[in-house]
Amino acid sequence: MQRTQPPFRADHVGSLLRPIALKEARAAGDQAALKQVEDREIRRIIEKQQGLGLQAVTDGEFRRAMWHFDFLERLDGVESFRAEHGIAFKGGLATQAKGLRVTGRLGFSDHPMLEHFRFVKDHATVMPKMTIPSPSVLHFRGGRHAVDPALYPDMNDFYRDLGEAYNQAVRAFGDAGCRYLQLDEVNLAYLCDSDQRDALRARGDDPEKLPMIYAAVINRAISNRPPGMVVTMHSCRGNFRSSWIASGAYDAVADVLFNQIEADAYFMEYDTERAGGFEPLRLVPKGKTVVLGLISSKTGALESKDALKRRIDSAAKHIDLDQLCLSPQCGFASTEEGNILTEDEQWAKLALAVEIASEVWG
Repeated sequence: MQRTQPPFRADHVGSLLRPIALKEARAAGDQAALKQVEDREIRRIIEKQQGLGLQAVTDGEFRRAMWHFDFLERLDGVESFRAEHGIAFKGGLATQAKGLRVTGRLGFSDHPMLEHFRFVKDHATVMPKMTIPSPSVLHFRGGRHAVDPALYPDMNDFYRDLGEAYNQAVRAFGDAGCRYLQLDEVNLAYLCDSDQRDALRARGDDPEKLPMIYAAVINRAISNRPPGMVVTMHSCRGNFRSSWIASGAYDAVADVLFNQIEADAYFMEYDTERAGGFEPLRLVPKGKTVVLGLISSKTGALESKDALKRRIDSAAKHIDLDQLCLSPQCGFASTEEGNILTEDEQWAKLALAVEIASEVWG
């Protein structure tokens, strides 16, 4: 049967390909003109998502350059800087050379993304969805070196303040009317990759302990969410111009992910063998939902309906079919550059999700 609360049987992670007009306006640098184009294009894609039959809509992250920096750099105590190099992806690709560091006590005073959410809420006739990076993202890339030791000589104090800052952020989105909030939590999936784990050890972090540390921060972040707010988590292994970073099945983090973190649902990358099999889904408790990311946002080739249905059937051997939904494995544009496919191909993939969900769940 279909669902009346998020996540929905056909859903999507959040980001959408930026149209040419938006890219040109951003490059021109006129902020007033850029906002006009953003408003117009976001209204357009809200209507497009609703027209496809999606029950939740986002702004496509059209007001962001990257999925995480734009949120994190506006927290109290956080600043961005020009790094020596960008984030490296497979195939020799790298993002813009930018980093984050903690130079003050962490907190949450206000945030421009609250207004970004209100715009979607005011223009949508279905559920408006908000996406923000998980709090773990502020730690994972830089670790101890990105946190001023004079401010936080004990990293436990850093994790405490990080969780509290996010707690206030989650409450602020709730006060703005948000009832569908997604935390983009890529780092637990990265911790399933042996190369990533080795790199963490080399810099002084313990990959065995980080899942529980991150779980505690996330739980603090969402502990004060208002009644009726659904909190989902999105896990993936990297998404930039159709490339990726990590590989590895979910087994190493599945118990923490499903049973220690108090999220309501999980968007899980499952479009390639790099994510492993569905066996970890046996650990998902009753009352929680998994959105199977079976449709690839990295390629324009449209998946076979029959093949996708067979994969849903395979997943349902480990978890009740009623606990499952369907989506692409990630957003279509985690950064403003976007993945290597066309807007028409993007919309065809979302339409396919709606069609299959109707056939599978009624």
